[in-house]
Amino acid sequence: MWVYLKNRKPFGLAGLWDVWRKPDGKKVERFTIITTEPNELLRPIHNRMPVILSPGDEEQWLDVSRTPFGKAKSLIQPYPEDLMDAHDVSTIVNSAKYDGSECIQPVSDNEIPRAGQLSLL
Repeated sequence: MWVYLKNRKPFGLAGLWDVWRKPDGKKVERFTIITTEPNELLRPIHNRMPVILSPGDEEQWLDVSRTPFGKAKSLIQPYPEDLMDAHDVSTIVNSAKYDGSECIQPVSDNEIPRAGQLSLL
């Protein structure tokens, strides 16, 4: 599936990033995307979705020194489905050798990948 905003603009995802040192001194960097329950558009696709941040909320999410925990936590919610769209794409998205516009082209009903082949972009 290709899941995107109807306005086709890029969007930010809520995530956490941390750096720490192992006992041997090696630096370890970790990153995770925060997920939430799916909106009605994504519910048939998956049981969760990444937290998509509205452009006005991105700075608040990133500025932990000025954003209280309660405010940051309130941003963890499904993005409005009326601002999003999705369609089936070819299974070529499962191969790293494809990285072009062919990856987001809609496929016809008889070309829809099987459930085990679904990918979220």
